[in-house]
Amino acid sequence: MRIGIPKERLPNETRVAATPKTVEQLLKLGFSVAIESGAGQLASFDDNAFAQAGADIVDGNAVWQSEIILKVNAPEEDEIALLNPGTTLVSFIWPAQNSGLMEKLAERKVTVMAMDSVPRISRAQSLDALSSMANIAGYRAIVEAAHEFGRFFTGQITAAGKVPPAKVMVIGAGVAGLAAIGAANSLGGDCPRV
Repeated sequence: MRIGIPKERLPNETRVAATPKTVEQLLKLGFSVAIESGAGQLASFDDNAFAQAGADIVDGNAVWQSEIILKVNAPEEDEIALLNPGTTLVSFIWPAQNSGLMEKLAERKVTVMAMDSVPRISRAQSLDALSSMANIAGYRAIVEAAHEFGRFFTGQITAAGKVPPAKVMVIGAGVAGLAAIGAANSLGGDCPRV
């Protein structure tokens, strides 16, 4: 069975649905893997890295002939037309918000596994890509805030006087919020848990 990984087409999208390490693991499980040329470029994985891992580097049309498609974002109109009946699509779909998309995929007889609908339970933790990305988003939010802040996050005592630590307020205590609180405290900011 062949797994296809197309290039993401949304502007500013740097993610790819698999890494060379993932390709190696899929090959060990008995799958063959086809990846669209340039799919991993913005994620710092060139075609050579995927080829060394064992993936076939193919063009944009050939990748859609695979039985299973791994994709970060939901397919666009022109991509839906490339899906063969019986294909399994594994992607972030947001089915409750995208009923029209779900209808189009059903018309094409595509089986959809919505990664955003994986429950946050212990048994499904290894499939919980949404929490992993939220964790990164929370951390990145604090790194970006620290960059814009204009001084050190941590307090300092110098010969010229005392500088208090940055006061950080994080709204929300989900996965992203907890990651942001942890990152802010690690950088020396004053970020109380409420």
